[in-house]
Amino acid sequence: MPNNPYQTYKRNSVFTASPGELTLMLYEGCVKFIRQARLACENGDYAEKNKKLQRAQAIITELMVTLDEKQSISRDMMRMYDYIHRRMITANIKNDLQILDEIERLVIDFRDTWKEVLEINRKSQNTSGNVRTHV
Repeated sequence: MPNNPYQTYKRNSVFTASPGELTLMLYEGCVKFIRQARLACENGDYAEKNKKLQRAQAIITELMVTLDEKQSISRDMMRMYDYIHRRMITANIKNDLQILDEIERLVIDFRDTWKEVLEINRKSQNTSGNVRTHV
């Protein structure tokens, strides 16, 4: 059976991405899973909501363990990641769409900020050659 071209492209995208691009992919995946969890919750599919929120939690956990603790901002980011993670658990237990909205906004803010960091690093890479991975 031939490979699905989309799956091949997706796999190659991950294998060829820089650490910074991988972080962006994690944020985007987290947003996607939160939105899917919201839709499942709205449709009364609580098993699917749980599955999607667990995937989003796994992404937040990955972001937590990959923080560069040498950076001063990492402590603040860790607190925010921990807050998001705890709120996901609460949203999952209570089927609370307002909490899902809150955490989605927070993750989108992280994602958008990270996009800006990547763009700034791309511009400065031409002069310095240094690119940060994940704070």
